[in-house]
Amino acid sequence: MLDAEFIVAVGFVIFVCLMVDLGVHGKINSALDARAARISAELAEAARLRAEADAVLASFEHRRAEAQAEAEAVVAQAHAEAERIAGEARARMTEFLQSRTKQAEEKISVAETQAVAEVRAAAAEAATKAAEIVLRGEAQGAFGAELISKSIADLKTKFQ
Repeated sequence: MLDAEFIVAVGFVIFVCLMVDLGVHGKINSALDARAARISAELAEAARLRAEADAVLASFEHRRAEAQAEAEAVVAQAHAEAERIAGEARARMTEFLQSRTKQAEEKISVAETQAVAEVRAAAAEAATKAAEIVLRGEAQGAFGAELISKSIADLKTKFQ
């Protein structure tokens, strides 16, 4: 009757009774409860840190969106400013070209007037010499000399 299995079973029952009597099961339960509480606290802390990280991420996303909107506004303003400056430059260039064209036209007009005056003077001079040659050949004497000098004076006043 005292075989090895029986002795092992009796030893096991005695061991379990000693454990119950010493309160080992309570200690094991409290250790497991403490560990479960610690794990639960760590999970709560992780959830709180996750919520905090999400809030920080949302804040950074909001700031990034604001910064991007501000950058786009600055770019749009720079484009508008560049267009305004280009328009002013075109207006100044047009005004400059108009004034240069006007100056050139005035110079051309003055040159034309001078050229016409020079041509008239040359024509008057040539006509005077031709008339002098013709009249000298036809008019002789004092009457001819007086007629020539009077005609020359009249020609000079007409062509000038």
